[in-house]
Formats: sequence, C-alpha cells, structure tokens
Amino acid sequence: MSLLCIVLPPLLSPRMDPQSCSILRKFLQRCIVIIFLSTLASETLSLDAKFEACVPRSCGNGPNVSYPFWISQEQDSFCGWPNFEITCKDKSPVLIISEDHYIIKDIFYNNNSLLVVSAVVYEEICPIPVRNFTLHRTPFSLSSDNFNFSFLYNCTKQPVYPTYYPVSCASNASLHSFAVFDKDVLEYMNYSLKSCQSFVNAPILGMGSNCNFTGLVKTNYSEILKMGFHLNWTAHSCSNCESSGGRCGFDDHQFICFCPDKPHSKTCDDVAFECRFLVEIKQMFSVTILSDDNRWKWKLAIGLGCGFFGGLVTTCIVFKFFLQHRRVLKYARSSSVTNEISSAPASLTDPGKGGNFPGVHNFTYNELEEATNTFDSAMELGDGGFGTVYYGTLQDGRPVAVKRLHENNYKRVEQFWNEVGILAQVRHRHLVLLYGYTSRHCRELLLVYEFISNGTVADHLHGERAKRASLPWLIRLKIAIETASALTYLHASDIIHRDVKTNNILLDENFSVKVADFGISLFFPKLVTHISTSPHGTPGYMDPEYHECCKLTDKSDVFSFGVVLIELISSKPAVDITRHHHEINLSNMAIDKIQNRALHELVDPTLGYESDHKVKTMITAVAEVAFQCLQGGKDLRPTMVEVFKALKGIESGDYNN
Repeated sequence: MSLLCIVLPPLLSPRMDPQSCSILRKFLQRCIVIIFLSTLASETLSLDAKFEACVPRSCGNGPNVSYPFWISQEQDSFCGWPNFEITCKDKSPVLIISEDHYIIKDIFYNNNSLLVVSAVVYEEICPIPVRNFTLHRTPFSLSSDNFNFSFLYNCTKQPVYPTYYPVSCASNASLHSFAVFDKDVLEYMNYSLKSCQSFVNAPILGMGSNCNFTGLVKTNYSEILKMGFHLNWTAHSCSNCESSGGRCGFDDHQFICFCPDKPHSKTCDDVAFECRFLVEIKQMFSVTILSDDNRWKWKLAIGLGCGFFGGLVTTCIVFKFFLQHRRVLKYARSSSVTNEISSAPASLTDPGKGGNFPGVHNFTYNELEEATNTFDSAMELGDGGFGTVYYGTLQDGRPVAVKRLHENNYKRVEQFWNEVGILAQVRHRHLVLLYGYTSRHCRELLLVYEFISNGTVADHLHGERAKRASLPWLIRLKIAIETASALTYLHASDIIHRDVKTNNILLDENFSVKVADFGISLFFPKLVTHISTSPHGTPGYMDPEYHECCKLTDKSDVFSFGVVLIELISSKPAVDITRHHHEINLSNMAIDKIQNRALHELVDPTLGYESDHKVKTMITAVAEVAFQCLQGGKDLRPTMVEVFKALKGIESGDYNN
C-alpha cells in the first residue's frame, strides 16, 4: 500500500505532504477492502481466539468491563488480572472483597479507580454494615476523597450530636443504634462511646464532618450509603498494549497482550500488516476473517483487488479536490486561533465536540435560567475574569453556583471545555464538585458547581469578610494543609492547576477548603520535564521561571502555593501597588523579610505571634516552608508531596520534615 504514495502523487499534486498521503492511503485501503469483500463474500473468517474472547463486556447495567477486570460468567480468567473477578447479579456487576459484595456503579480506567456501593444496601431488610471495611490482601486501596460514616450499635443513651442518623431497624426501647459522620465529635460533646456495644466504620464518598453535609440532614442513612465510595487499584498498565491494537490479559502467571494474530508479551507492534488489515475489515463490516487454513485465499483476493486498481484512479482525482478543500479549512482555522498547547486530551477539550462526561449532567438553558431567577443580578455571587457567578437552586433542591461566560470567543470556549474535562475526571474532598454544564448547542455556555457558602480565602484575609473578623491561626493552617492536599492529588493525577491563588480557594461554613477554577489547567505527563507554553496565570502568583522562560512544570504550582502561605501568614494581598516598589509583589517582600530575620514585620499582628510561643513556632515553620516554595529555580523548590507532609508535621508538632 505504501507504493500508492509513489504512484499516485503525480495524479493529485506535485507536492503532496506526508499527512495527505496518509489520508489517501487510508481512503484507498477502504476502497480495496470493498473489492476484497466482494471476492470473499462466501468465506468464513476468524481472529485469534483469546483476542476475541477478551472483548469488553457488560452485565447489562453499569459500565463496560475490560482489563484488569473480567466477568466470570462471560469471559475466561486470562482476560483479567488475578483478584479482579466480577460476577453479574441482576444485571449489575458485583465485586467481592473480603467475602462482602459491592455493586460497581462506574469504572474510571483513566485514573485506575471505581465507584462501588455495598450490595447490602439493596438486598437486606436492615441494610447496615456489620464489620469494618477491610482491603487486606487485595489490589485495591481507598481513595483519599472518601470519609468514614460511623455506625454505633446498641447504645444505652441517645446521642446529643446535632446531626445523626437513627438506625431504627437495629434499635429497641432501651438500646439505640445510629450513624454519624465523625464519631470523635461525640466525645467532644460528652457522649461516651463506652455506652455502645460496638461500632463499625463504612467509607462513603466526599462527605464528612469537615464538609457541608447540611443538605443530607433529613436523608436516611441507607441513602447516604448508596452514594458509594471510590476504590483505587494497582495492576500492570494496559496502555501500550491497547494503543498497539491489542487486549490485555494475564496468562501463565504473567501479563500478556492478546493480539489479532496471537498473544504477545508486551504489545502488538510486531503484528503483520495482514493481521492488522483483518481487524480493520472486521470492525468496518462486522464479518469474520480468514482462518489460517484459508490464508492463501486472502492473498489471492489481494491480487484480484489490485486488478481493479486502475479503476480507482478516477476516484483519486476526485479525492484531490477534497484534500485541497481540507487545506483551505485548516488554514482558515489556524489563522483565527492562537497556537497554544492543548491542556487536556482532544476528546475533552475540543470546543466543537461538547461530548458527554460520566457523572456530569448536561443541563438545558431553561433549567439554569429557572434556577437563577433568569440570572437576576440580586443572585450574583461574584464576577471574575472568566465570567459572572450566580446563586441558584435546582429543581431537586440542591443549591448551586452557576458560572456564566463573559465572552463566547474561541479561547473562552476552550477554557470552558478544559474545565469540564478536568473536573469530570478528578474527585477529591478539597476540589470543588462540578454538577454539570450546558452543551455547545445551548445559547450560552454555563458551568454548574456545588454551592460553597463561605466565600474565598482572599475575602477572609483582606476582603470584606476580613473587616468583620480575622481568621485564627489554626484555621489558617488547616486551610494551608487542605489546599496542599488538593494540589498533591492533582499533581499525582498529572494535572497542573496553573492558577493557584486565594481567590480560587473556596471555604464552606466549617472553613473546609474547595479548590476551584480549572479553566487554564494542564495535563502534565510524569515523564515530561516541562511544557513550553505561553505564560498564563495571575500576577503576583506566577512562577518567575515560567514567566521568563515559558517552561511550565508542577513546581510552578508550588511557587504559587508559597505565595498563598505568605498571604495566610500576613493577611496581605499578593500584589499591592501602594507598597514600596520592591515590595509590590508579596513574594519579594516575604523573601526579604525572612532573609533579614524580620518575619515579625510580615506576620498579621492578630495571630498572636508575639504573645503565644506555640503559634510563633508554627508560623515560623510555615514561613520556612513558604520560603522554600518561593525559590527562583524550580529545582530548589520542594514537591507538593513534601510541602503537604511538612505542613502536617507542623500541625502535629513534628518539625523533622
């Protein structure tokens, strides 16, 4: 087929580029396939048996199941990894962990996680967990975005905890059973856990004592259990095998890549062209392909097909006009759009696609117009560079924040889909939750988030809320730790936020953090040293190395977080033109004060730095962490993992980190 690019270019264009040649080759392949099929219409065809056996399947309800999972009733064990067996029950996929059954609601192959719900909730008359959840000797681990939902059984007195969930089916006149989000809070409220015969912890997703769960006060405990929880898994990566056209499995005690011709140890890169072409025919026309015994007929068909080659020349001349038209469109598009690096996979960021995202709802404009009272100005929560944010209430009663684009230009639309694509893939208790969005067919592009009621960190440090009350030091340290936790999770997920600042850190009524605004975030593969791209971010927070050299790394977020730490210490904004010339940028001021042993001149006087020795020690230690984050060269800065561990050590009094 490669000879086509030698024979045909003179017919089409004297300067055919390689990409056009590739398109032409694929076009002609399909033309010849049709000829082959007419020759082979009466023949039966087949691929390698194990390759065929491991096609992804489902139980009827729920997600498609593929490696490392395998369905015992539908597939052979070699299609998956040991301990990843799934059974189908009532058309739902079920995973057995430590003899307990869990229904799989969704599988996220992109980040090796899945959403599961205990089957007890659907099967038992009194659906309660009877033992603590354990993952001993399994390839699974609990995700960091889960919380404990504690069940206390046969207690001699009722709790005084304001938010608890009675378990009436396990209670009687003298003994009470109930569930709470944090049993430790009970002890703070003088409730003795010794009054209960037993207690069990059950993981649930994204809810807890530090989160806003007031909307669940009237919810039955079983409905909370139905929210499920996230599990992560560890298994041999399948990406190389899948990208080469294979299907992964585990055979003879080792990883195997099942390919159209036969099993291979790693990838299908060495599969013959003939076998690759067989797969293409199978996918295009849903027919069976020649077996090994009939392989000579395939070769005969190729010869017959080539006899018709001359008849394709006319088609190729028509194809020339298609190529020319394509170049015109491509040039027109490249002239109107800035040449920026894509910040997520094309399927997520292409503004023209507006595809579906698992777990994220596609709202209509009318739904959101009704939720915000026709975008009433009285419902405005704020106005930023991206758009105006409105308070709203969905039809199911959920309070939401609706972000409305200022402009509907290409860059704004690109940022819109970038944010949707990223938030659809990540889930962490300190990242804002995206409920949904409007599609590209809607008259306006709108994003719908969970409503976070307590404003931004910036507002509490040097905004209107700061005028009413100053945040105490322990709350500020908690904000620093939770923000570091969120950024650590993002970096582990190969994402750089690129706009870390106190205006993008939201707080709920318990002062728990929700990091927001992913419009300019980027996917950053671990094996890449940096990404060359034009600088984006907010003045005062931007990494100077990134700003000067246009080289973005995960250490750029570390620098920005260092500025946030200094804001928490000083209550000063990141940029203030009323300050001395060398101190307009807070980062410069902080480095100068710390180097000259004048930290006391930087610290907010309301924090008790001079009067409380413990507070002084902690603030000094956090300032040291911030100083390391603010180093000019990325190699001198710590990673977010190291920053998070250091802050946790400061909180606990362990300063070794």
